[in-house]
Amino acid sequence: MPRVFFLLAFLLATWSVLDLFTWLSWDSRVIMLTWAITTIIEPLIFTMSLYFVYVFINKKDAPLKHKVLFGIIFLPLIIILPTQLNLSAFNITECYSLENNYGLYYKYFIEIISSITIVLFSIIKIKRADDFSKKQLIILLVGIMLFLFSFFSAVFLGSYLADQGWNMAGYSFEMYGLFGAVVFMGFLAYLIVKFKAFDIKMIGAQALVVTLVMIIGSQFAFIQNSTNKILTALTLTLAVIFGWILIRSVKREVKQREELEIANGEIEKRNEAILERNDKLKKANKEISERKEQLQKMADSLAIANDKLQKLDMAKTEFVSMASHQLRTPPTPIKGYSSMLLEGSYGELNAEQRKAIENISNANNQQIAFVEDLLSVSRIESGSLKFQFEKCHIEEFCQEVIDNLALKAKDKNLYLDYKIPAKPLPEITIDGAKVREVISNLVDNAIKYTLKGGVTLYVELCAKKETGCLKKPHLRITVSDTGIGIPADEIPYLFAKFSRGKDTTRLNTGGTGLGLYVVKMITEANGGKVWIESPGANLGTKFILELPLEPEKETLERNG
Repeated sequence: MPRVFFLLAFLLATWSVLDLFTWLSWDSRVIMLTWAITTIIEPLIFTMSLYFVYVFINKKDAPLKHKVLFGIIFLPLIIILPTQLNLSAFNITECYSLENNYGLYYKYFIEIISSITIVLFSIIKIKRADDFSKKQLIILLVGIMLFLFSFFSAVFLGSYLADQGWNMAGYSFEMYGLFGAVVFMGFLAYLIVKFKAFDIKMIGAQALVVTLVMIIGSQFAFIQNSTNKILTALTLTLAVIFGWILIRSVKREVKQREELEIANGEIEKRNEAILERNDKLKKANKEISERKEQLQKMADSLAIANDKLQKLDMAKTEFVSMASHQLRTPPTPIKGYSSMLLEGSYGELNAEQRKAIENISNANNQQIAFVEDLLSVSRIESGSLKFQFEKCHIEEFCQEVIDNLALKAKDKNLYLDYKIPAKPLPEITIDGAKVREVISNLVDNAIKYTLKGGVTLYVELCAKKETGCLKKPHLRITVSDTGIGIPADEIPYLFAKFSRGKDTTRLNTGGTGLGLYVVKMITEANGGKVWIESPGANLGTKFILELPLEPEKETLERNG
């Protein structure tokens, strides 16, 4: 910025000196030369003012493309300056131009465009600036526009009056344009004192060196002795060299200070950002604490509700257990007397009597099965159902189930096959009685929901290592039937309490929806898993049961 300000001041000083030569000299050649140079300097003052405003606002030099653009704008003025397009007539006697042409108008064009650009550029920056920078920009804009307006008005008025017959008296008005520079300097002085807008040290160093060089150089106008001229030239050279070194060192110091100020500004911004982040973290921690308290209250409420639910569930389980015990008493004598009647203990029965007694016996058996399922569910959920783990041969249980249900399958004209393993299977550690109940439940369930064909039971040492298989060595028991099948969307719900497939209702079976739930709970208590596979309706079903050869230690401790 000091360099640009110095160039602007230099242009003003040069214009003043040339204008002074124009007035003091009566040599038409000197006057025409100084007049031609001032024609170039006048619009340069305006463009340099624009350059100064740009650097002051943006705190950086203008891009090269902008400098090239202004050079191109000045090129026509330089080309037409020594031609008649600029000056077609000149009064040699009184030493003033008689007719100005395109050069003068083009000079005014550059000055007006520069002034408009300064105003528009400054207004745009003022709107975007903060309060501190806005005040500086307004003061700079007012000061420089007063200077440019007075300078342009004085030069324009001088040319106009000369054209109107005032001749050299008209041109005398040009000197009044410099009064605007004094006003501009006053505004700059206010900026320097109030806002520290310029680096006084840099400007002072440059002014000192320039003044010293000018003083030493002016000695050549008075020195007559050759020796003194040589000494003066040597002194001038040393002054220029050391002055350049001084300005360079000051410039380096100023640059370092600016970089330090920028670094301090960055540190301050970073500290402000850290403080702002800390404030956000404090707010976030406060919100988290409040949310934590809310969640804790919700957790306490849920814990209380959960305790109540557990108590209610326990009461429900105890009620079901008690009710089941009470319900087991009446069916037992009914079953005994029905069997005795069917066996003829109380005399021979006719066909109708036998049919009625069989219906009573079947209904009673369903009632007994339902009560047994309720008791099993109650014991499982209350944790009172204990398991007796021991080494067993699973083939024996499978054979017993087949023998017990063979007659039931035969009554429905169904086959009931048991595929005996080709090689003896290893012993397995399970609760034999409960696993036998599970296998029996699955086979019995398959017979109920099969209209034709039959049921096949087979067991194997599983080595398939499928995705759904148990990870430990295990046995796989499969109950396959040719029954009504199960739609895919119903399979996930069949192991829930009181859940039955929709298609089973058309067989009029008396299932309660507890059997498969009991199967699943007992299987998992033995460390195994059970699932269903079915291609779809009327395509049969597979119940697959897997049991590990040795349950996990946790399973034994939890259920033993």
